[in-house]
Amino acid sequence: LQLSILVHPDKNQDDADRAQKAFEAVDKAYKLLLDQEQKKRALDVIQAGKEYVEHTVKEKKKQLKKDGKQPTVEEDDPEVFKQAVYKQTMKLFAELEIKRKEREAKEMHERKRQREEEIEAQEKAKREREWQKNFEESRDGRVDSWRNFQANTKGKKEKKNRTFLRPPKVKMEQRE
Repeated sequence: LQLSILVHPDKNQDDADRAQKAFEAVDKAYKLLLDQEQKKRALDVIQAGKEYVEHTVKEKKKQLKKDGKQPTVEEDDPEVFKQAVYKQTMKLFAELEIKRKEREAKEMHERKRQREEEIEAQEKAKREREWQKNFEESRDGRVDSWRNFQANTKGKKEKKNRTFLRPPKVKMEQRE
């Protein structure tokens, strides 16, 4: 709460834009920490960063001891250790933020794809209904056309049969 007062844009009128961004960031963090689940998640990340640094220091000491050197590392100094924990924690928070953004982008892309599929399915159904409607409307015309065709083919077949059996005309040969 004290930090929000310090970075408030009214208190920093010489750089109001940066002050506004800082104030919004502090406000967002404060609201995030009010949620117990989010607070637990943040504390878990901090704990993971601390454990990672402790493990790294332990490994460095083990390696130095193995090499026969004095097992003293710079992280033995509490300030350096604190700084290393801070850096590791910031890395972990940054990785989580990147993963969150990627997940949101993926979900947004998935929603967009599903919406496009829904639109495509609706258009396909509409085209199918339109085709069915046109098909039904043109049924009488097709039926009449088929009946006319059938009637015409029966008459033609009978004529063809008669002409097919007729022998060719014989022409007499003429001499001059």
